[in-house]
Amino acid sequence: MYEVFADLHVHIGRSEKNKPIKITAAKSLNFANIAKECHERKGIDIVGIIDCASPYVIEDIENFLATGEAYEIEDGGIIYKEKVCILLGSEIETSEISDEGKTGSAHNICFFPKLNDIKGFSNEMKKHIKNITLSSQRANISAYELIDIVEKYNGILIPAHCFTPHKSFYGNCTDRLKKIFKEKYDKIPAIELGLSSDTYLADQISELETKSFVTNSDAHSLPKIAREYNKLLVNDISFKELLMAIKNENGRKILCNYGLDPKLGKYHRTFCEKCGKRIEGKAPVSICKDCDSSNVTMGVFDRIEIIKDKEKSISPKNRPEYVYQIPLTFIPGLGAKKIDRLLENFKTEMNILHKANFDDIEAVVGKKDALNIINSKEGKIHIEEGGGGIYGKISIG
Repeated sequence: MYEVFADLHVHIGRSEKNKPIKITAAKSLNFANIAKECHERKGIDIVGIIDCASPYVIEDIENFLATGEAYEIEDGGIIYKEKVCILLGSEIETSEISDEGKTGSAHNICFFPKLNDIKGFSNEMKKHIKNITLSSQRANISAYELIDIVEKYNGILIPAHCFTPHKSFYGNCTDRLKKIFKEKYDKIPAIELGLSSDTYLADQISELETKSFVTNSDAHSLPKIAREYNKLLVNDISFKELLMAIKNENGRKILCNYGLDPKLGKYHRTFCEKCGKRIEGKAPVSICKDCDSSNVTMGVFDRIEIIKDKEKSISPKNRPEYVYQIPLTFIPGLGAKKIDRLLENFKTEMNILHKANFDDIEAVVGKKDALNIINSKEGKIHIEEGGGGIYGKISIG
């Protein structure tokens, strides 16, 4: 067995024919470019592309396979240049009823082993989604109903960015996933933590002790791929191997989650929409202390303080370590040209973050930038917390 890196949440902005897929994502994010970015710059071995149920993307995948650069494998997934396994996924927004009886919505990322599986899923979801060509469109069914459709086509469902204030289960629908999935709760192998939370925060909720945690980029541009990712121990790169790793079966497992410090996440703390600023103070904060407005966007940290049911965050024994990782694009002074020089020398971002030492980096970009990279690796940073859709900021030293 060997170690691989996986980012399981990457969007497509446009199809090869420039058809819109994810409206808020970059036009350069298409199926072929994602495969190349993971192989040539990021060093990601398994990538989940979660807009593959769009008929436009399905057409792109078929054309991509026809080039001979990639091929499907029996254990599930598409292998690109023998280096990258592409998982075919779909992000579906389900219609939920919140604990207060209000209409809510949540995102689910669903993965399928074969192209024919996601084709079948796409055709069936046309009955429930008004525009199947676009990403993350709202379905007229709940996640409780969706999971049966996903399983019908040999797929798995993972609740996406579980705690964010918009479009997530814990963020705006419920305080317990079991209320949503009921007797089907055990069919969910994992949850996605999201950029504004981490293992420590999530393990304050007891029902999650039986779930694996994955942390992914939710990339809306090529540079954002692998800003969060996972290290897995597997025997090969495939859908089957990934699923065994998530389920901790047959020696396969998640070795580590790498992600931003939650304070850097854009929804970490509560934000006053009237004042236009993050609200300071002990969590949970639900009213602005400056203007007394309740028109706020609840932060992930504050929301977890409300719904947690454990006094201390205690993780199960098989829970992998969560390592705070600062992406190169977040490091002050490290612009695109310097990152390109680093990649020319170290080939991939994973090599820079996991293998290169101070002397290696200094030889390429100089002492100051090398110190910034190493200090960010070692957590020697100061963070200004994010909130209300605005990322946190870091200073190093």
